[in-house]
Amino acid sequence: MASSNCCTPCLRALRHQAFYTPTRQLPRIPVPSIRTLSSPRTFSISPYSSAAQALPQPLPPQSASPATKPPQQPSSEPKPVPASVKLAAKIHKRAPAITETYVAYGVCEKLVKECARQADYTIPQRYEKNGVIPKTADGQDLGVGKGWWYESLGLTPTFNNWAQVTFLHMYILTVRLRAFSPTAAPSWHQHLLDHFFYTAEDRMVREHNVYSRMIRNKYLKDLFTQWRGILAAYDEGLVKGDAVLATAVWRNVFDAQEDVDLRGLGDVVCYMRGVMRGLEAVGDEEVGKGDVEFGDPGTQRKFVEARSRMMDSLPAKEDGSGVKRT
Repeated sequence: MASSNCCTPCLRALRHQAFYTPTRQLPRIPVPSIRTLSSPRTFSISPYSSAAQALPQPLPPQSASPATKPPQQPSSEPKPVPASVKLAAKIHKRAPAITETYVAYGVCEKLVKECARQADYTIPQRYEKNGVIPKTADGQDLGVGKGWWYESLGLTPTFNNWAQVTFLHMYILTVRLRAFSPTAAPSWHQHLLDHFFYTAEDRMVREHNVYSRMIRNKYLKDLFTQWRGILAAYDEGLVKGDAVLATAVWRNVFDAQEDVDLRGLGDVVCYMRGVMRGLEAVGDEEVGKGDVEFGDPGTQRKFVEARSRMMDSLPAKEDGSGVKRT
């Protein structure tokens, strides 16, 4: 049995042999230089270059002045129409009554806003803390308004006067909308009136603090009755002449005041005739877009003050002083 102990000379010999035994040399991986990286690479298939194969290929060198593309000639072919537009056109052609009401709803909202803008007013005290709204002699809320109807004609900026001026412009549009096709005209008339009621009810709440729905409905019913009367009165004046039309305007817009400005009344009548004549010359498609803007009735004063040719044809009459007057 061999002993586990080793003598001193043997141990020294073993240490000396381990010290001079050459270690295994690992193969060296060639590292490319900076000059090699900057030049186009050619990768080998050696097992030591597998990591380098994953590197991306360098982009090809770009020239200093890139070539400009030749300008494209405009195509003479028409642009393709979207499928949604084609579908809408087909639906409108086959079922115009269905799509007409949606078109009329949006356009009438725009038209009513233009009508309501003519005699617009505000009540500043409504937005003040503990503000007291002034009243007229008959108890109506008194506001502040600008424009010809208040500054030149002398109307009081109240809710009733605003409604009457808006009705007057709505009647002008109603006369033009009657020329639409029999199948389309009813929806335009209805949407025009509906949008006025929406606007009037909003003004009751926003400017006059009328939060009770029951009270608002009472006012709206009264406005609807007035609208029906305005249609009959203005239609009669449109047929029978300016004198009858002026009487209807005097009763509604001027509240049948005895000290009415006759020249201002004539301006309104001449203004109504002129706007209706202008809308008559516009096509249905243009009116159907809602691009309608009303002008200043004060521009009609030169026609109102012009002497009528009929007055020159009347025989002269003598008054009590013996002076002949026409």
